[in-house]
Amino acid sequence: MKETIAGIAMPDSAMARGATERIRATQSALMFHHARRAFLFGALTGYREQRVFDMELLYVGAMFHNVGLNAAHRHSPCRYEVDSANAAREFMREHNAAASAIDEVWLAIALHTTPGIPEHLAPLAALLAAGVQMDVRGDRYDEFAAQERDDIVAACPREAGFKKRILEEYARGMELRPHTTFGTVNADVLDRWDPNYRRLNFCGLVLGSEWPN
Repeated sequence: MKETIAGIAMPDSAMARGATERIRATQSALMFHHARRAFLFGALTGYREQRVFDMELLYVGAMFHNVGLNAAHRHSPCRYEVDSANAAREFMREHNAAASAIDEVWLAIALHTTPGIPEHLAPLAALLAAGVQMDVRGDRYDEFAAQERDDIVAACPREAGFKKRILEEYARGMELRPHTTFGTVNADVLDRWDPNYRRLNFCGLVLGSEWPN
């Protein structure tokens, strides 16, 4: 029997089950439950807004959206979102997913932390970003019924100290590649976490370039 949480039937395809197993085995319980909640909040948003979207692809995107923070990627030259998207792409290829589906999930993951862009893209990108932002910073919190929030947290526990702990997870995933945070919300994380971190400034880069004028 399919698991249903807050009225959402959890995807139960071979690829969805594989995503659950992969993320449960490779990420902390805190990040695993965060990924599941992000999916559920994104799916509820999609239903509320009458969006047409693929539930399985939204689930895979949500499950993989933070994989790039894992220790294996901490010396990567890429933004963690890109490493996450690449991991999802390889996983979906293992499951013989269509190229168009892979591209859609890749873009949704890669842009999920870029404010002002995902909501103007395909529903998958918009809903993944919406689900993540709801769970992390309570975006549009009051648009969800209290019962929906309670049901989701009961099924996918939000651990004590979640706010500080998830910021720590972000910071540890990026502290060895601080240059990748330029121009993103991730710079805010390292600014709070690392007293030695210094933001790159776009204006400074322009004015300090090698061009004579």
